[in-house]
Amino acid sequence: MSGPGFALTAPYTRAAVGPRERIGVFGGTFDPVHHGHLAAADSARDALGLSRVLLVPAGDPWQKSDQVVASARARLALVEAAVADLEGLEASAIEVDRAGPSYTIDTLEEFQAQGVDPVLIVGADVARTIPTWHRAEELARIAAVVVVTRAGADVAELEMLPLADVVAVEVPRLDISSTELRARFASHGAVAGLLPAAVIREIRERHLYTPE
Repeated sequence: MSGPGFALTAPYTRAAVGPRERIGVFGGTFDPVHHGHLAAADSARDALGLSRVLLVPAGDPWQKSDQVVASARARLALVEAAVADLEGLEASAIEVDRAGPSYTIDTLEEFQAQGVDPVLIVGADVARTIPTWHRAEELARIAAVVVVTRAGADVAELEMLPLADVVAVEVPRLDISSTELRARFASHGAVAGLLPAAVIREIRERHLYTPE
């Protein structure tokens, strides 16, 4: 789906052929990763014909440093467990392994230097914060931005983002939040069906999100 003012242009269709692999880059704190994240990543991969989508946990999420609960390595392990059996989705340690604040522009530049064409995938709420990002004005030089939205969402305001190419993709409506999941784990509430069983096991084995 392309929203008002958006066009699914040739570089992002299945028919496009080029010498460089086109991959999706889907970053976040993933604290914890859940089915909503996986549905967004896979929907973008399918809609745009990407060879794969990398889920990239932020090593040092500088804009959310006071909100993150689990360590970077623990969050990476959760993502690895989530995508272990999912074709086309992979975990990336690129930001966890890199020292300093996790800036998206640095990540995209690293992937570009590896010989791939990165396509940045973000949720609509995150997209609205792009102007506050480090070196935000340079994003358009490196990557197109894919905004994953719920069916029927109004994305017209995203046309105002300082980016050259923005594509909107609808995803299934899954009302799941990492904040709510952390609260459920803390209170030993029900979590089955909200995130992969492998992630639940990993969280419990690591004793994440539970009171000391």
